[in-house]
Amino acid sequence: MSYLKSLPTETTLLDVFRAYPASARPLLDFHELVMRAPSRFSAGERELIAAYVSGVNGCGYCHGVHTVTAEAFGVPEGLLAAALTDLGSAPVDERLKPVLAYVGKLTRTPAEITDADAEAVFAAGWDERALHDAVLVCALFNFMNRMVEGLGIEADAAYAKTSGTRLRDGGYSRLATLLDA
Repeated sequence: MSYLKSLPTETTLLDVFRAYPASARPLLDFHELVMRAPSRFSAGERELIAAYVSGVNGCGYCHGVHTVTAEAFGVPEGLLAAALTDLGSAPVDERLKPVLAYVGKLTRTPAEITDADAEAVFAAGWDERALHDAVLVCALFNFMNRMVEGLGIEADAAYAKTSGTRLRDGGYSRLATLLDA
């Protein structure tokens, strides 16, 4: 239920973006940059990071949409739930486990991140660019989780599926074209 009384009760994030296009356009441009521009991580891996961060935060809207999007990019169904339950035993690529551990810790206890946490990412074969990219995805989705939760935005599984497919097929830049619709 949206806390924005000028919008319908069943408001989606796209409805909020349409109501506030001046802030939505640069935000969607940033999403496109962080989530789809060239990176050490594939689009699916970045969606996995986004869904994981959103799951750690308990943001059902973002976790649902980005889990579906990650799965649309080939992340196996159920992997995110397993990672959130027990990252160590989850069927996550061993190179990604320290990345997810890093963004999980950055989300839960950001002041406790240490050089050893970064070194674990590097030891898994990632470079500084990869760490930078993972931190940007983490930061962006901590922001989005706060925005969605703060505005009371919710979505069901059907909406998550539609949004996940739309994000896979058109990226975030396509969402900006929907602001004028």
